[in-house]
Amino acid sequence: MFKTIKIRPLKSEIANSNSVLPFYLSFYYLPLFNNQTGHTMKTIRLLLVLIILAPLTLQSQRKKSKITEPAIKLEDSLYTGLKWRNIGPFRGGRSVASTGVVGQPMVYYMGTVGGGIWKTTDDGISWKNISDGFLKTATVGAISVAESNPNIIIAGMGEHAARGVMTSMGDGVYKSTDAGKTWKHMGLEQTRHISDIIIDPTNPDIVFVSAQGAQYGPSSQRGIYKSIDGGVTWTNVLFVDNITGASALSMDMTNPTILYAAMWQHRRFPWTMESGGKNSGIYKSTDSGDTWKQLTEGLPKEMGKAGISVSRANPERVFAVIEAEGEKGGVYRSDDAGKKWTLINKDRINITRSWYYMEIFADTQNEDIVYVLNAPVTKSIDGGKSFSTLSTPHGDNHDLWIDPLNNQRMINSNDGGSNVSNNGGKSWSTQENQNTAQFYRVITDNLVPYNVYGGQQDNSTVAIASRTNDAGIDWKDWYAVAGGESAFLAFDPDNPKLIYGGTYQGNIDKWDAETKESKSIKEYPELGLSISPEDARYRYNWNAPIITSPHDRKTIYHGGNVVFKSTDEGHSWQVISPDLTRDEKDKHGLGGGPFTNEAAGGEIYNTLTYLTESPHEEGVIWSGSDDGLVHVTKDGGTNWTNVTPTGIKEGIINSIEVSPHDPATAYIVLMRYKSMDFGNYIFKTTDYGSTWSKIVNGINGDNTFTRVVREDKKVKGLLYAGTETGLFVSLNNGLHWQPLQLNLPLTPINDLIIQDNDLVAATAGRAFWILDDLAALQNSTTPKQRVNIFKPKDTYLFIGGSSYKPIPGLGSNPKSGVTFDYYLSEAQDSTELKLEVLKDGEVIRTITNQKDKDFKSWPGGPSKPSVLTSKKGYNRFTWDFKRNALPSVEKVFVLGGLNGSTVGPGDYQLKLTLGESTTETMVTILPHPKVNASMVDYAEQQAIMKTIESTVFNIHTSVNDMRSAKSQLNQYNKLLSSNAEATELLQKGDSLVKRINIWEENLIQPNQKTFQDVINFENKLNAQLLNLRGYIDAAEPKVTAGAKERLTDLLNTWRTFSTEHDAIINTEMKAYNSLFQSLEIPAIILSKKQH
Repeated sequence: MFKTIKIRPLKSEIANSNSVLPFYLSFYYLPLFNNQTGHTMKTIRLLLVLIILAPLTLQSQRKKSKITEPAIKLEDSLYTGLKWRNIGPFRGGRSVASTGVVGQPMVYYMGTVGGGIWKTTDDGISWKNISDGFLKTATVGAISVAESNPNIIIAGMGEHAARGVMTSMGDGVYKSTDAGKTWKHMGLEQTRHISDIIIDPTNPDIVFVSAQGAQYGPSSQRGIYKSIDGGVTWTNVLFVDNITGASALSMDMTNPTILYAAMWQHRRFPWTMESGGKNSGIYKSTDSGDTWKQLTEGLPKEMGKAGISVSRANPERVFAVIEAEGEKGGVYRSDDAGKKWTLINKDRINITRSWYYMEIFADTQNEDIVYVLNAPVTKSIDGGKSFSTLSTPHGDNHDLWIDPLNNQRMINSNDGGSNVSNNGGKSWSTQENQNTAQFYRVITDNLVPYNVYGGQQDNSTVAIASRTNDAGIDWKDWYAVAGGESAFLAFDPDNPKLIYGGTYQGNIDKWDAETKESKSIKEYPELGLSISPEDARYRYNWNAPIITSPHDRKTIYHGGNVVFKSTDEGHSWQVISPDLTRDEKDKHGLGGGPFTNEAAGGEIYNTLTYLTESPHEEGVIWSGSDDGLVHVTKDGGTNWTNVTPTGIKEGIINSIEVSPHDPATAYIVLMRYKSMDFGNYIFKTTDYGSTWSKIVNGINGDNTFTRVVREDKKVKGLLYAGTETGLFVSLNNGLHWQPLQLNLPLTPINDLIIQDNDLVAATAGRAFWILDDLAALQNSTTPKQRVNIFKPKDTYLFIGGSSYKPIPGLGSNPKSGVTFDYYLSEAQDSTELKLEVLKDGEVIRTITNQKDKDFKSWPGGPSKPSVLTSKKGYNRFTWDFKRNALPSVEKVFVLGGLNGSTVGPGDYQLKLTLGESTTETMVTILPHPKVNASMVDYAEQQAIMKTIESTVFNIHTSVNDMRSAKSQLNQYNKLLSSNAEATELLQKGDSLVKRINIWEENLIQPNQKTFQDVINFENKLNAQLLNLRGYIDAAEPKVTAGAKERLTDLLNTWRTFSTEHDAIINTEMKAYNSLFQSLEIPAIILSKKQH
């Protein structure tokens, strides 16, 4: 009566499930003859519904069961050996907040965009980050130090210069009570962007926050906030509406109950900036913010953004710079504490690009001096009637603090960082000591060592070395290339002679690395500044994509709203696609209003944001747009298919990654922060975009939306995600993500690339960072024993260039040598962990985890031995290419050092032993790629250095033996000094000691105690040999004829003294021993004195 039916799911259902096995659903149905009940058809319909829903339910359950917990948990504590290194460049990025400290003329603080909080204690000569590890977001909008207690600092997060590109939000207010050593979050998380913070000069518990609020949508978390308990609790004391925030706040420092606030009606959309309206205005409070009154007399009825500042020298005088319609915009002044206002200056230089600048600062000691911050800074000395330009290190200026006790002392913040002046702005400290650059993208070449390229926000493009042979990476190691600040860069990675770089408005340059000349090659070179996108032939994103084909590097692709292709270095271009955006005509108008247009290029919408060509298949090109569309062509652009994941809303396709392991697999990242959506949108396809799955499980946090995803080149399914607040890793194809920040500062990661098995990150606030050798992560899923060693990548013989600690102002090099990872199932403190490096079966270097308790050193003596770490999890060690150290002679200074010599190219065995457990691997050391030498040259170099080291070993061993003999002789002479029968023995002992001393003085120089002694006391044979080794132990292995001749002479000298050494032992010592024995002197000699 009942029958079982098995239903096999469709192939597509299997493909989209997490199970690779087909599943069956069984159900029972009733026959149709039961007409009386009327339930048969209903039963069947119900069961059909269950059939349809059951697979989906099971599929969902299976997904949840598989991704709830990762199989392997990535914890920073298990990867302590892995360290990111910052390569720079040390050229400051954008800062919109800075302050000095009253009474501490050398101390200043800088708040950066994406880089946290920095402090200088030496007048800007050097800066140090003081917020890493405390902040949950990295962009600072305002910072203030309490005048009554310089230990109290309050920072407001989120950039207030409301850019449409490269702007990061904040998470409220942080406070330090120990001059920046530690920070505590104090609330106001949803204010997003804070423009000012003012601390009552007499009571640090009274604090005001000027909250500009969310940029891209309405929010009630904006306006003026007040705390009377040092930030523990807050009250919103001035709120206009949910799209009007506070752009500026100023306090009468002679009467802290009086405040002025500039309220700004504004909202950003992806395609325009609305700055101004009827709700903008200037307000005043005379009761410490409890009540506010709008000031109107003499002011425009409608205004945009405004800045405001009360003169400390004369609090009746108040300045404002106001965005308004036509001739109404400019600098206003009130001389009666805000009752009446007069427009005193209409210079356009003070009010252009109002939404980005519009800051004004009254001098603290002279009521007639006022500064307006724009591009550039202007200064008035006649109360604002006229202005002159004040030169600063960077053109785009956002903040100025002036010491109330000394108006010559100030600090300025701009798009290049912060700079200090002690002469009223006549000269400034440098910004070339701040590693806070913001980079849009990153690309590398294939040179050895490779170079890292990117466009720095409001600065030039950069090509910088990934490592050098110096102590660090400095100014000589990087240079500007093609394009401008917002550039994608493209070139042949094997030969980056011609570099193509873009900038806003779709401009694209070709730069020749040999001639250093640049040529514009834009497809249709029209001047797009100030015009509406609807009037332009093409639309380009601020960060328009440029790539070269991986199959033919002479082929260039450039993205506008269509895809362009050139095969003749940009001389001519072909459009190979239709419009690949939503092409929404109503979003192609002016980029700003109602008072100020914004047409630099950041508001151009419906544009392409990403292009990539499959590394597997020529002509398979993917595109992504700023309105959320994804297209792919499989025939070089003849036909395009919209493969946008179903149901996603408009947003920026910020990255597309074609899997290096499978041509049909790709990953896309969608960002929707411009729609007030801070969620994560990572999608994966395994069928060229026909179907997609969302893979975001594990990436959590209010401010942690993803910007980029890359797949490991060696391990399929190992993924890296750069987010607004750091790095995430997935070990299982994106089914689960885990944070792995290590020592990387909290900063937005705009882009990632893998080169030479290194992970390179472009950050939006801390420049470029490199995680060297991904072997530990690549082996995270492999079975582990008690101890495991992982094969390191082939290593080039780069000598020098490492610094074991970062040097301020310099990018960090990797350690010089073979870097490898090893895994310990448990920490090993007492058990010896021993590394042996072998060449052709011979142990040439031994290192352990045990510190030598008896180790001694002195100037010119042995270096402290390297020690293996033995922590639980993944450890990392760098064998420095050196053989075992040479023995020392105690307290003897040796010019040239006692470290072992550098090995040559070849295969080496790394053997790691822990108790009875042994693990080993091989490493290949490759010749320096830029050294022209043969393996015969290296072999000769190695043989000669081994000869030298063997000779020094014999010299020092012989000296130590002779010194031991001298010690015994002197001891016996002392004990036998009163023994009349031992007179001849005493004489022979004294003679032998003198003989040894003369011999030793030809081999070592005991009078040298410090480096300068090498020019005072003669360098003896050991120093001569070690000095010669230093000449030979170089990256270029060819040993010169002069070095060979010198070695021959030194070896001949040693043969003479070696023969003398043998004679002393075989003749003179033998005679002494014979006489000693003949006298039958006891081995133990007691004093004859009675006790």
